[in-house]
Amino acid sequence: MPRLPRQTRQRPRPAPATPGWDHVAAWYDQLVGDQGSDYHQHVILPAALRLLATKPGERILDVCCGQGVLSRLLVEHGAGFVLAVDASRALIAAAKARGPSDPRVRYVVRDARHLDSLADGSFDAAACVLAVQDTDGVPALFAGIAAALRANGRAVIIMMHPCFRVPRQSQWGWDAQKKTQYRRIDRYATPLHVPIATRPGRDPGQQTIFYHRPLADYLNALGDAGLAVVACEELLTHRRAEPGGHSRGENRAGLEFPVFLALKAQRIAGPAAGG
Repeated sequence: MPRLPRQTRQRPRPAPATPGWDHVAAWYDQLVGDQGSDYHQHVILPAALRLLATKPGERILDVCCGQGVLSRLLVEHGAGFVLAVDASRALIAAAKARGPSDPRVRYVVRDARHLDSLADGSFDAAACVLAVQDTDGVPALFAGIAAALRANGRAVIIMMHPCFRVPRQSQWGWDAQKKTQYRRIDRYATPLHVPIATRPGRDPGQQTIFYHRPLADYLNALGDAGLAVVACEELLTHRRAEPGGHSRGENRAGLEFPVFLALKAQRIAGPAAGG
């Protein structure tokens, strides 16, 4: 029987040094505000709360917390203590300024890929919301989350959907004959690092890096860290098109192509979970 060729995947070029988020912290803080952006309020935060299913008094780790919108919401929903970490000093400062001091929330400047002593196995649950696509070194990130959790502790990861949202490599198109809006994907399997202008046309030098990875890379990294996926939600847009000639097709496409991917994983007891 002839031997099948091994499947290979082109290696991406080395990623540039990440600029971090301190230089865009003011923009991001204004975008998210006290309650979250439009997508936060209607799609992302409800999914995070639903999947975390926080029980009264639980200890929650909020990884890459930004300016703290989820951390504040978690204590409102009964969490006993939230440890919120982010590598950006400016975003942690914004988080502390967003509300009165609350002993149930502790904000710490820390690179989520190097949680070290913070990953002490004492947390009931962890969340990482809209951050993995902005982070180089996902295996270290997931290993730290696993090490922070108790046995059978749960983790919720929400990201831009890697199958349908690839910067500069995916876009909407319109089929006039079928009167259908479709999603075009030019590249998917190759990991990419894409500079993103946070304020296009106003400050072209203000950029972050988007790290695209195929879905298998995320699932394998979770498994390697000792985190087993137990639930998944593909989150659709809540927005609807303005009435017009394309609105029916646009709305139908909005109900078919998800914007975000939400994964719920559980820490597996055993040596792999420590990373």
